[in-house]
Amino acid sequence: MAKIIGLTGGIGSGKTTVAEMFRALGVPVYYADDEAKNILFTPQVAQLVKETLGESVFTDGVPDRAKIASVVFSDSQKLAQLNAIIHPRVAEHFTQWTLQHAAAPFVIKEAAILFESGASKQCDAVILVTAPVEIRIARVMARDGVTREMVLKRMANQWTDEQKMGLSKYIITNIDTEDTKKQVLATFNFLNIIEN
Repeated sequence: MAKIIGLTGGIGSGKTTVAEMFRALGVPVYYADDEAKNILFTPQVAQLVKETLGESVFTDGVPDRAKIASVVFSDSQKLAQLNAIIHPRVAEHFTQWTLQHAAAPFVIKEAAILFESGASKQCDAVILVTAPVEIRIARVMARDGVTREMVLKRMANQWTDEQKMGLSKYIITNIDTEDTKKQVLATFNFLNIIEN
C-alpha cells in the first residue's frame, strides 16, 4: 500500500497550489475538500443537511455553499453537525481511492481541516503549508470576494499554524511561487527517500 502523506494549511495558505505542484511531479493527490463539496450535492446528504441546518441554506432546492458557510462559521455546534455528516463519507471515498493508487510510493491527501477532523491519524506524515496571516487574508478576500471579517471567522474555526506545526513533519512556507516550488521539490525528494 502507498504511504499516505497529509497536506494541510489554514485558509489562504495556498495548500491547493502546493498540492498541484506535487501532482505535477507525478504524485497522486486526493482533494478531500473538493470531494466534500461533491458529497454535499448528493440527494441523501442534501436531505440530511436540510434536516440539520434548515431550508434557509438552500437556493432553488439545491444546497447553497455560501449560505451554509454563513451559518456554520457563526455556530460551532452547527459546524460540528455538518462535519459529522460529510467527513465519514469523505473518509470512505478516500479509502476506495487509495486502493486505486496502491502501486504509488506515496499519495497525498489534501484537506483544510486534516487535524481538526482527526484525518491526520491515518497519515504516515503531514506537510503543513504556511503563509503570514495578512497574506492569507488578502488571498481569500480576492479569491472569494468576502470581507476581512468573514475570513477571520473562518480562520477562527481552524487550528492555528502553531498548533499544527508540532504535529507536522514537513513545513512549506508559501509566499513566493518560485521559492515554494523549490521547497516542494526538496520535500518530494525527502519523501521518496525517507517515507519509502
